[in-house]
This record gives sequence, C-alpha cells and structure tokens, in this order.
Amino acid sequence: MSTAYDDIKTRLQGSMVALVTPMHPDGEVDYKRLAELIDWQIEAGTHCLVAVGTTGESATLSVQEHSDVIRYFVKYVNGRVPVIAGTGANSTAEAIALTKEAADAGADCALLVGPYYNKPPQEGLYQHFKAIAEAVDMPQMLYNVPGRSVVDIAQETVERLADIDNIVAIKDATGSLERGAKLIKALGERVVVLSGDDGTALELMRHGAKGNISVTANIAPQAMSETFAAALRGDFDAAEAAHAPIAHLHRDLFIESSPIPVKYALHRMGRIEKGIRLPLVWLNSAHHQTIDDALVKANLL
Repeated sequence: MSTAYDDIKTRLQGSMVALVTPMHPDGEVDYKRLAELIDWQIEAGTHCLVAVGTTGESATLSVQEHSDVIRYFVKYVNGRVPVIAGTGANSTAEAIALTKEAADAGADCALLVGPYYNKPPQEGLYQHFKAIAEAVDMPQMLYNVPGRSVVDIAQETVERLADIDNIVAIKDATGSLERGAKLIKALGERVVVLSGDDGTALELMRHGAKGNISVTANIAPQAMSETFAAALRGDFDAAEAAHAPIAHLHRDLFIESSPIPVKYALHRMGRIEKGIRLPLVWLNSAHHQTIDDALVKANLL
C-alpha cells in the first residue's frame, strides 16, 4: 500500500554521513567550516547528510544550538541531497519539540535515538516513538544503538512501530548481522533498514539493507559513496574494491569515543579547527600516530 512517505523511502539510501559539528577552539560552532564540509560531502557523492547526530555532538549542544544547526544545514544544503535531522532525546516532550523544529526548518527526515539513560521497557519505547510520530507529521527514522544508549529497541517493537505511516526507516547500529538480517526479512518494504555500523555495513547490504549512516564518511566521502553506490547496484565486487583501501578506518576511528578520533582526523586533514566540547576532550596524544598512520594508509594525508 502506497503512502505519502514512499518518496523519502527511495531517497534514504547509499552513503549517508553523520557529519561532525565543527567548532572553534573555544567550543563555538564554526559555521564556515560546516558549509565547507557540506559542500565537500556533496561533491564527493554522499547521498544524504545527517545533522546533529551522535557524531555531531548532539549531547553537548544546547537545545537552541541544536535547532540553529539544523536550520543552517537545511538552508545551506538547499535541496541538493536529503537532510536527516537528529532530534532524539531521553525526554519524549523534548524529542517532540526538537522534531517540530526540524520539521519547521524543512528537514527531510528526523533521526530518533532510543531514549538513553532512563532505560524504559519495550512498551515505553513503543509509546515514546509513537507519541513523536503522532505529534509531528514528518518522516521519522528510528535509531537503535544500544552500545551508547543502553536501551535496545527489540525487533518486535520495531515491527509494531512499522505500522505507523511516518516511521519510514531504522538505523541499526547493533553491529549484529544476524539481527540486522532478521529485521530486514521481518520488515519487508514497510521500513527502510540502514546500517549504523561502518564495520558491518557492506555485509548488511548483502542482506538487503539500503545504505549506511557513517562516521568514516566524514573523512573518506568519495570512497564511501563509491562503495555504497556499487552495493546498491548489486555490484559487490566493485563495492569491495572501493572499500578495501579504507576498511581499516572503521576500527581506528573508534580508538576513543566518537567523534573524538574523527575530529582529530579532520583537523589533521586541515578541514576543521581543534574544537570539541566537554565532557569530550581532544584525542589523547598516545593515539595520534595511530590515526596519522591510518590516514596515510588510506591516502588521505
């Protein structure tokens, strides 16, 4: 059965970057560098951009800054690619408010992380996402990342939520191919399944996932776009060939909590200043050589 949300489902695919929020050394958002990163990503073939996700330091931006960055993103992208706005929160009321702001700004889809820290049961998770979907008439994507949020959105809960028309996708960052494959089979065409785990994303696409929301694409957008464009075509030999020179980055960029390593990498590449917000800190000097070597190996430095 077709719905008003079928078009966005076809556009949520390929290489999708969870973009960092560049900052000045004093922690203020660096909009000039943000514009440059957006242009670079689009020129390199990135299919969709995520504003203020986990990698964009959503947890350290104020509510006003959060909305301001999303508005800037949407205006600057100007329809060149879809913009997915991170609007999740562990308060349902706050998530609704952020999602309303994203809808008003013109974002194409909202990305809603599982409500972290307070550990709701599955019924609480269902009611949380249902309430946001009913309150804001825009396409919405679930985001399951139990390694960071502590809560795990069970497949049965996702299947219940898939009956809500404007819940159009899920970012599965469990890293479990078995779980991902079962989810894809259970959901069919109702909800788009995307990987949120760089290391297993290509393999999940063999099982029917439509793309990957990536940390690595922050520094290797062209290689990632070539990888996942080939995978979408079903040409996994070409995908593997494009992916092989950067595959090591998926490990090295998590040597400390993300986005610490990827911000260091972008700084070494001359693309952002040395800005990050507490409680995150700059990459420990003991790891600098690891990232430097990884960049050289990937021909990025």
